[in-house]
Amino acid sequence: MLLTLVSLTRAQGLPTDGPLTVRPMLQDLGQKLLRGKTGSIVAIKPSTGEILCLMTNSPKGFDVNLAIAKPYAPGSTFKTAQALVMLSEGIVTPETSVECRQGIRDGNIRVGCHEHRSPLQLRDALAFSCNTWFLVNFASMINDDFMYENRDEAITTWREYMRSMGLGGPLGVDIDGEKGGLLANANYLNRRYKEGWDGKTIWWAGMGQGDVTLTPLQLCNLAVTIANRGYYFTPHIHQSAGKRYQVKHLTKVAPDAYQPVIDGMRLAVEKGTAYKLKTTYTICGKTGTVENGGRDHSAFIAFAPENNPQIAIAVYIEHGGFGADVAAPIASRIIRMYLKGN
Repeated sequence: MLLTLVSLTRAQGLPTDGPLTVRPMLQDLGQKLLRGKTGSIVAIKPSTGEILCLMTNSPKGFDVNLAIAKPYAPGSTFKTAQALVMLSEGIVTPETSVECRQGIRDGNIRVGCHEHRSPLQLRDALAFSCNTWFLVNFASMINDDFMYENRDEAITTWREYMRSMGLGGPLGVDIDGEKGGLLANANYLNRRYKEGWDGKTIWWAGMGQGDVTLTPLQLCNLAVTIANRGYYFTPHIHQSAGKRYQVKHLTKVAPDAYQPVIDGMRLAVEKGTAYKLKTTYTICGKTGTVENGGRDHSAFIAFAPENNPQIAIAVYIEHGGFGADVAAPIASRIIRMYLKGN
């Protein structure tokens, strides 16, 4: 059932110029799940780009800008995109293994990590969200002077992959006010780090912090590209969206890079950071716990089922804590409502 003008009062702040693609049952559930929280739920039908749910909440009520115009550090949800880039470029393979002893130290800087067995290969590095695995390999890509002529070429290549996935800039959604985010390019880094930079200078981006910010809409679209194994349609909320919303956008990611990442996302739900989500169907997901000035933000991206996916979702809750504790259960309930009707 499509949301019509008659029922728009349930989703105030959304466009009022025609029938929309959002599902009333998901909007109602999303409103309940966000009560008392500040954050966003964005769900998209991967095969069409239709927005199935767009619900936000703030101290002032519904604010669509939280979903389409407010850039956040994506945290560990971004590790999926990092893995896709590094696999495509041949920097890593699914069998690439990294030792991790609850974190990594470089000089006076120490980045902690979850307690997990060591070493881990790619699939389990995603499942258990190993910071060390992604910091080490991202820095290796940027510093690789065999693959790339210099650091500028390395970061430019990295950014081109990310932009092809719809990250770091407006997607063109048919809602006024959309904004992009930040994906550091060579000019930005050369201005910011005037004394020079390398992979370790910016290695925070390897785990979705530092010089990278995305909107929840972009995070959902990342889940869409993974669900579709390499393409997306521009997200849209109007039933009568024009032909440009029917154009398939292909990513630069190598086709064979997707399955190892999907395996890791499935394992994250089966035995990894999101293991508490018990379902009768397969959810492929990735948690994110995002450091900031206060309590951590809680993030989760996912799609379901694994094969012939019907829904992709991103949930981002400001100061919600661990991604597995707040964002993931919200996403799971939206997915269940859409797939099972309860």
